[in-house]
Amino acid sequence: MIQALSTAATGMEAQQIMIDIIANNLANVNTNGFKKSRGNFQDLLYKTIRAPGTSVASGVESPTGLQIGQGTKTISSERIFSQGQYKNTQNPLDVAIEGSGFFQVQSPSGESLYTRAGSFKTDSQGQVVTAEGYQLDPPITIPQDAVAITVGEDGTVSVQLAGQTEAQEVGTLQLANFINPAGLEAMGRGLYRPSSASGQVQQGIPGSDGLGALSQGFLESSNVAVVEEMIDMIAGQRAYEINSKVIQTADQMLQKITNLR
Repeated sequence: MIQALSTAATGMEAQQIMIDIIANNLANVNTNGFKKSRGNFQDLLYKTIRAPGTSVASGVESPTGLQIGQGTKTISSERIFSQGQYKNTQNPLDVAIEGSGFFQVQSPSGESLYTRAGSFKTDSQGQVVTAEGYQLDPPITIPQDAVAITVGEDGTVSVQLAGQTEAQEVGTLQLANFINPAGLEAMGRGLYRPSSASGQVQQGIPGSDGLGALSQGFLESSNVAVVEEMIDMIAGQRAYEINSKVIQTADQMLQKITNLR
């Protein structure tokens, strides 16, 4: 069988995965705090017919040799944690991170998860939670008679109670970071889980130790650039078509061979 058939098939499979990644990026172009992904590819093993430096005559060596590649494969999908655009909402519980870091929340099972989406709410008990109802860690409770909420750049959360003139501090929004954020495991719903690749969590006060400051009344939009994704999609589509053309050509060559008399 002609090697080009299987080689081109690996190219088609790789481009299909690339299109799948692009489709997910575009589907989340309006998802707050979403971070786009990028596919990383690698060539496969080579069939060595003549190794570089092989002697081809007395005192003469082949300068390049003869090696034929076996195709390509997708080795990873890498999350890109570049900053998204800021959207002014004027909602006191909308908070954006200006720089590195993640909000730490706690799932109903008690597991610590991390997110960049700062669209927070209050539940029936006054606790600050995510849109999914996950509590902040450490927890912050807003009193029922609070008439104003202030979140400082350093994460300090203060409220003004009815009938009082001085603000009262009710907690601090801490941030977490990882030495390799790209190694976090995506859980969906804008949440991430640490893995052995991400490294240990490092918690701190916003605006210190390399962590970003907080901006109240803003949300971080998705960092997906539609034009860039469209360009990559066109390139992936054309590469897929070219590889399918290689299969058609190799098939025609095989057909000619089998029709030899």
